[in-house]
Amino acid sequence: MTTTAPAAVRPLTLGPHEVWPPVVLAPMAGITNVAFRRLCREQGGGIYVCEMITTRALVEKNPKTLRMIAFAPDERPRSLQLYGTDPEITAAAVRMVVERDLADHVDLNFGCPVPKVTRRGGGAALPWRHRLFARIVRGAVAAAAPAGIPVTVKMRKGIDDDHLTYVEAGLAAQDAGVAAVALHGRTAAQRYSGTADWDAIATLKQALDVPVLGNGDIWEADDALRMVDHTGVDGVVVGRGCLGRPWLFADLEAAFDARRAAGEATGGTPVTPDLGQVATVMRRHAELLVEWFGGRWEPERDGCTDFRKHVAWYLKGFSVGSDLRRSLAMISSLAELDDLLGRLDPTEPFPTTVLGQPRGRTNSPGRVHLPDGWLADRDSDAVPAGAELDDSGG
Repeated sequence: MTTTAPAAVRPLTLGPHEVWPPVVLAPMAGITNVAFRRLCREQGGGIYVCEMITTRALVEKNPKTLRMIAFAPDERPRSLQLYGTDPEITAAAVRMVVERDLADHVDLNFGCPVPKVTRRGGGAALPWRHRLFARIVRGAVAAAAPAGIPVTVKMRKGIDDDHLTYVEAGLAAQDAGVAAVALHGRTAAQRYSGTADWDAIATLKQALDVPVLGNGDIWEADDALRMVDHTGVDGVVVGRGCLGRPWLFADLEAAFDARRAAGEATGGTPVTPDLGQVATVMRRHAELLVEWFGGRWEPERDGCTDFRKHVAWYLKGFSVGSDLRRSLAMISSLAELDDLLGRLDPTEPFPTTVLGQPRGRTNSPGRVHLPDGWLADRDSDAVPAGAELDDSGG
């Protein structure tokens, strides 16, 4: 549906938690650790989800997984996304969250399009087996209920255009007692290509009574408001749009504040830091990563190594030479980073040509890898063989 006047916005309610602005940072493998979430939270409000955690790895107390579920002392609500394919293991993982007070909100991942996941029947492939999907969600909700922890579901439209599941799965999740449903407006076959289908998000919103969150192609605050107006969603999920731009959350908060207070139609003027200000954010990000890696044998080296992947996103569109870019993407210490950042021109203005443009991974549509016979039997609730992953994060 398309509204003629700016839609009203309100806080997102997830069980006992009221979230303002109604913005969710999507979990991204290797990205949304404690350091990145803190950097984004310093810019604006919302709910910030940790990297995807596999239920099996959590139940088995995998050391890497236990480290990944750490949250900052002031991080509330603590949001944890779980990937699971076995109803019993998923329920056990949620009971562990409850018993150990590991999180305040649990999101279930049914949207991952990665072949190593879908070929085992997990992620975006799983809602096709509607009975198994319902069992997993019901078990998670029941396990979380004693602590009042809200459970949400994030999914895609379906496997491909011939095998759409989002409305049926949304209704099943609602019946199971979830607090909200988030929809990425692409199929698994689309991966991250093309344009997100906001009409599908609107269709899901019209079909459900629980809050619906929209995900896909939110590159600027204006996009978030346009999605709200176009679909009627209760909130937005932001992923790739904030890569190298954590200040996007400042834009989003300002836009939702203006819409709430005065019905402003657009998000206003986006934050466009000059290169010196970007360098300050880069240094802050690296510093937070080093802090997060504290306790390891070489936390500074490990933190700086982890930071390398962010360099190209931060410098996107700036006229920085290839040699300097390459050197920044190979740092091993904060001193080395400081030296290289000092070689940037701090007065160079933000390249506004990159505003509204896709960031992060972009790829072509492709065939979805599925287990043999997966599409032939929708009613089976058998757990896919080998689908339980023992490694968290993607």
